[in-house]
Amino acid sequence: MASTYLTKTFGSAGNRKTMTFSFWIKRGNLSTAQYPMSIIDSGSGNQADMRFAATTDVFRMYATGTDATPRVHLVTNRVFRDTSAWYHIVWEIDTTQATASNRVKLYVNGVQETSFSTEDYPPQNTDLRWNGTSGSTGGVTQIGAINGNGVFDGSMSHFHFIDGTAYDASAFGEFDANGVWKIKTSPSVTYGTNGFFILKDGNSVTDQSVNSNNWTVGGGTLTNTEDNPSNVFATLNPLVNIGTNTTYSQGNNTVSTNNANYKVSPSTLAVSSGKWYMEFKAVSGSFGSIDAAVGIIQTDTNFSTGSQNLNAYPNGYSYGSLGKVRQYNASDVYTASTYADGDIIGIALDMDNNKLYFHKNGTYQNSGDPTSGSTGTGAVSITSGKEYYFACSTITSSGTKVFSANFGNGYFGTTAVASAGTNASGIGIFEYDVPTGYTALSTKGLDL
Repeated sequence: MASTYLTKTFGSAGNRKTMTFSFWIKRGNLSTAQYPMSIIDSGSGNQADMRFAATTDVFRMYATGTDATPRVHLVTNRVFRDTSAWYHIVWEIDTTQATASNRVKLYVNGVQETSFSTEDYPPQNTDLRWNGTSGSTGGVTQIGAINGNGVFDGSMSHFHFIDGTAYDASAFGEFDANGVWKIKTSPSVTYGTNGFFILKDGNSVTDQSVNSNNWTVGGGTLTNTEDNPSNVFATLNPLVNIGTNTTYSQGNNTVSTNNANYKVSPSTLAVSSGKWYMEFKAVSGSFGSIDAAVGIIQTDTNFSTGSQNLNAYPNGYSYGSLGKVRQYNASDVYTASTYADGDIIGIALDMDNNKLYFHKNGTYQNSGDPTSGSTGTGAVSITSGKEYYFACSTITSSGTKVFSANFGNGYFGTTAVASAGTNASGIGIFEYDVPTGYTALSTKGLDL
């Protein structure tokens, strides 16, 4: 959702004692206060919210009652820092329950969370701030922000709200034969008057329940993503130590890096076999005159080493914007075309034959042919028996570069690909044709 949030004011208050929230969420930026959902009473400041906390990345539920008194305050001991995975969150609320701890329950990926650093439950039969309209007992409800602030950076999918019924996580998901928590795409639930179901299989804010409780985009651009709870795509990894003056956005698919840091931004997923394809766009930073690079890097790299770029780390292979294709320690393999702001570089990685290919705007460099197998026409030969990330990096110490990665989502930042290429594997959307036999770096691509 990046810098975007959704907003709605309900026409009337619903059941304030009994309700359920269920949604799938994939985090982007960490260590900043971000709100998956909130409601603020206009004019009074009383509120209810769900928040990932700044610095600690724990998760909380907070709500006042309709009497403006704090009634719910639960803060997990568990942290939520895995930016490569989807979390399924369910809040089951029923203040009519006799046992206090049964009045608000949190489930994460099908398992009830029971360890909280703060654990304050509402008195029995309390009316909460949730599920109201504007006025003294409710307010404007937002998904992905609170009063337009604390905007969530990441992705959401299958957002359900149930008015008047408390469901546990099993209503919305189930464990498969391998013990993996899977989504139920069309759960059998009763939504009630204010209930809704949005973000089903895309970025539609049109309610998929029978209620027509549609939402409005409150700011920014709500983009679709191929990344979803059933097929998790790679992103760039903000947890790697890449130094200061580096920021991630657009669900960690865009990185802005000051060249003085010389660091590498690797992907969250890595491969040791198979054939893989992805694209980087040189967004801005005068790429045609100052060196930066995209490529691959070995997973056993010590990323904590200071002032290292894609050319300097052992077993890094790169295509630099000044037209050099190199292996580690700046050893040139061949001379390629330079690239500048706006150019798209495709990377085809054949781990079955240990070959690496680069294209610029669809033209493979060095007359490369990714389908040439062990012959490796125009390829860079890479060290066998290793596991590799896709990666990008600054090279020279000047200016700030912005890269956007397309691992198959069909976007560079918030800009959709201009004309999607062919893709025989059917996984992901790319600007240019995916070579025959190659696929996107995702859990379905990995067959997980």
